[in-house]
Amino acid sequence: MNAKPEKVKTTLKRMFSLKEDTATHEEIRDRLISGGKITGTNMCVLICAMVIASVGLNVSSTAVIIGAMLISPLMGSILAMAYALVSNDFRLMRNHAIGFGMQIVISLATSTIYFLLSPVKEATPELLARTSPTFFDVLIATAGGVAGIIGQTRKGIFNNIIPGVAIATALMPPLCTCGYSIANGNWKMLGGAAYLFIINAYFIFLASAVILSILKTPKVRQLTEIEWKKLRFKMIRNTLIVLIPSILLTVLMLRQS
Repeated sequence: MNAKPEKVKTTLKRMFSLKEDTATHEEIRDRLISGGKITGTNMCVLICAMVIASVGLNVSSTAVIIGAMLISPLMGSILAMAYALVSNDFRLMRNHAIGFGMQIVISLATSTIYFLLSPVKEATPELLARTSPTFFDVLIATAGGVAGIIGQTRKGIFNNIIPGVAIATALMPPLCTCGYSIANGNWKMLGGAAYLFIINAYFIFLASAVILSILKTPKVRQLTEIEWKKLRFKMIRNTLIVLIPSILLTVLMLRQS
């Protein structure tokens, strides 16, 4: 009598198993760490992506913006930081966090210079669309982070996943909008665009860390009970800090509409 339900349960478990075609831990580590490296090549590609995205936002061209998102290396740094956190490699975490910070600074500088020089000063619909983050952006970033890290941990890289995640989570346009806001002194736009970027980056990072934990990523060292409690408290605190404003903004948007 119980054979059929048990068979269905086993089938469903296999269908949604993340470990069915997972790459080796060594391969995953090499792939994620190399993807987060700040090299001359990556920085040149980043600057090119920022210029392309800025032009796309400036002339309101969706196709150009998508092209910029496809070549952006920002996603690699976020996934590398997630791996470093889950593996308890805090030296590696610090190095990639510094690298990610450098990428943000260079991205902001590139987009700000572009918009200072651009003769088109009016905020286009594409720019304005990146200034009103809501809880829906949290859902998109979380789902994108899950899909992205799953794609990166399979046997052989599924190249159709990462471009889709890059487009859906949209890390580049909010940074470009920040550059536009700085260049034109629009601080309200700057706040909205910066918050959207933080939402996207943080929840991609968080979702990736959760999946890597499920895959039982090897630890560089084991945390003590006190260290684990501190880390868990910080993660919960940071998640609430990033999440709560998006919920309030969503409620406000729904009331206004």
